[in-house]
Parts: sequence; C-alpha cells; structure tokens
Amino acid sequence: MSGIENTIIARYERDGQQFEVLVDPEKGFDYKTGATKEFNGVLAFDEVFKDAKKGERQSEEAIKKAFGTYDQREAAKMIIKKGELQLTTEQRRKAAEKKRAQIINYVALNCIDPQTKSPHPPQRIENAFQQLKIHVDPMKSAEEQVPAIIDKLREMLPISTEEMRVSVTVPAQCAARCYGILKEFGLGNEEWTNTGALKCVCRFPAGMQGEFYDKVNKATHGNVQTRIL
Repeated sequence: MSGIENTIIARYERDGQQFEVLVDPEKGFDYKTGATKEFNGVLAFDEVFKDAKKGERQSEEAIKKAFGTYDQREAAKMIIKKGELQLTTEQRRKAAEKKRAQIINYVALNCIDPQTKSPHPPQRIENAFQQLKIHVDPMKSAEEQVPAIIDKLREMLPISTEEMRVSVTVPAQCAARCYGILKEFGLGNEEWTNTGALKCVCRFPAGMQGEFYDKVNKATHGNVQTRIL
C-alpha cells in the first residue's frame, strides 16, 4: 500500500465504543465479502483506532472487552467482517452491478411465468429492474436479497418459483453418456431395466427446463422419453 490516502475505513460500534481500522480498498472488500481468506496486506496498520482520521487509538481494555482478545489483527478481522466498510464510489458501483447480474441470472434460472410455464428472459428481468428502480445492496449476498426482489418484480412480472419434476427414460446405448447430465438436474428414483435402460425422475428449478431438454436431447441425439409429472 503506497500511503494512507489510498486507504478506506472499516468501522464497527459496540457498547457505545467505536472501533476503526484503515484497510486497502480492494483487499479489504475481498476479505469482507469472502472472496479471499488472505489477510496479509489488508491492513494499512496493525492498529485499532477510536478515530482513524484523527489517529486516535482505541484502548486495549476496550478492544479486549469487545472482541475477547488483545491481538489487534484478530480484532481488525472482526471489525471488517462485522462492521461497515466505506467503499469507494467505483467499488460500490461495480459490486452492485455484479450482484444485480447474479440476481437476474438466479431469477431467470429458478423462476417461470406461471401463465406460459416458460422462464423469463434475462433482458425482460433487466427491464423490470430498471422500470421498478430496484436497488441492489453491494454488501449483501445475492441470496439474501432474492426473496424481497422477487416480491418487487411481481409488481410487473408474473413469477412463480416452481420446481419441475420430469420422468426420464434413456435407452441403454445412451445411458452412460447421459447419466452425468441427469445428475446435474437432480436425478432421483433411479431404476435400471433388464435391457440396460435408465429410468429416473429429475427435479430442478422450472427456469432451467430449456437447458435440461437441450442437454439431454444432445447427449441422446433425441433418443429419450420425457414426461412432466
């Protein structure tokens, strides 16, 4: 790290006490979000501050009481993980865009239009995001935000989070090369016939039905029997 001017503050408050550390913007963000477990290089200084801008250090007693340790690096890890990280504007924008793309992809794969029983194309979901002005929190995981965002999308799009159950019969000559694909789609109720054919039931999010049929038909050259249950 070239200098204090290139750092951002991670802040955590407990029992009325403020705990701050100065961190590298990129490494601090990656550590907080779990993108890396490597802690070397995250801190500008191995010290916990009461006010980092003023250079006012936090007392050892307050650190021990809040974090159960006198080790300032260990305390700093908890401050970053539990506290607020003051992201740069560019970091916040990029993180929000990444989470937005993850959520749109999740909705496209796991949800369908209950009227047509088909998944919503990602562009349609993207358009709904824009029109509904849906906010994505860059510091929360996509999984945490999905339920509330799906509820919001329902204001514009008919959405159902159904699971598909498809009965599949694959002839003996195709069973081996198709088996791995079927496992990707929740293979269950597996049964092998006397002729070597594979019968099973696959369970997967309804939005993945297009991908399912494409892969199975390609692996078997269309020599497969399927039935929606």
